[in-house]
Amino acid sequence: MVDLEKDLAALAETLVKAANNPNINLALSRAVKSYRENVNKALSRFPHTVERAYEVREIKLQALSNLQDLYEKAAKSIEENHGKAYLAKDGSEALKIVSEIVGTGKLIVKVKSMVGEEIGLREHLEERGNTLWETDLGEFIQQLRNDRPMHILSPAIHIPREEVAKLFSAFFEKEIPPEIAAEVAAVREFMREKYFKADIGISGANIVAADTGSIFIIENEGNGRLATGAPPVHIVIVGLEKLVPTLDDAFKTAEVTWRYAQYTVPSYVNIISGPSKTGDIEKVTTYGAHGPKELHVIFLDNGRLSLSQNETFKEALLCLRCGGCLYECPVFSLTAGYYGYKYLGGIGSIWTAFVAGGIEKAAPLAYVCLRCGRCQERCPMKIDVPRMTLALRQLLTGNHPG
Repeated sequence: MVDLEKDLAALAETLVKAANNPNINLALSRAVKSYRENVNKALSRFPHTVERAYEVREIKLQALSNLQDLYEKAAKSIEENHGKAYLAKDGSEALKIVSEIVGTGKLIVKVKSMVGEEIGLREHLEERGNTLWETDLGEFIQQLRNDRPMHILSPAIHIPREEVAKLFSAFFEKEIPPEIAAEVAAVREFMREKYFKADIGISGANIVAADTGSIFIIENEGNGRLATGAPPVHIVIVGLEKLVPTLDDAFKTAEVTWRYAQYTVPSYVNIISGPSKTGDIEKVTTYGAHGPKELHVIFLDNGRLSLSQNETFKEALLCLRCGGCLYECPVFSLTAGYYGYKYLGGIGSIWTAFVAGGIEKAAPLAYVCLRCGRCQERCPMKIDVPRMTLALRQLLTGNHPG
């Protein structure tokens, strides 16, 4: 049984402490201001994105009604492209598959991935004797702090540059000034050789096109391109909800995702459909050229298939992970990712309940949500979080959601 009163009290204590943390207040006030300015600029320059978002919503809804078939098509396409595809029913099975591919004693470079957080990927691989480096700047900061992401796109959003400088100065054993350019340069220098010495590169995916098996990775830092292109083995772990029927659907979904993530256009859109290959000698296709020799794509269920059939809560699977809702959430803006378990904010309570933690972990989050609707207004998919939060509360109290 859920001891809701006890769990709520514990969460309330955590949130009050976070809300009174001056570093969180400083960093988030800067981030929210920048996000709003940037996304408004992007949508003003490309106003068609708003209408395209409605189209993508329909694409995603149709995909949710057909996830098993889309997986089978994607898996067939990936295998035809000389990759390997797997379906993991839960996190334990996904970790087992990864372990069999990776083994022990490997150097791994990893791209930011919420699915990786969902299943505890880094911790699992490190426990097996591997060395893993988070290559995204925010994730790298959180790795050094031995902490979890505090935003789905900007994991260290709650840490101001002054605190980053202290952390980096201690880790790199040299003075790093509280200047963002200097902090970025220090990580670039440290990480550069890791990409080319790594045995394995691991990433998630923003979208997967079922017809071609193409994997989309949207990024700005360039770490995604290096981590998935330099090591000899690339492993992708992606939730089934990222599947869309066609390559054309994937491009549309990608455009909406990056605009609502505040970018007019990202620096990189990586589209990976198989291991590297060449046909330059006698037009004979040979695999394992300059890039990875192996591509492994693990599709994770972990409750997604069941959720896709749940008429009350399936809208949660429409989430593009643009992160816009979090910037608008009054609770998140005060407390950062302490308002969450692995997935954050109001929608995080739904993901926690059905995918990432279970009803007990979700219970206090459901009651912290203000149901103000600001997240829904910003959301490109117009996900009705207030309605689902109320339904989750009804479920928690033993009533059938209506």
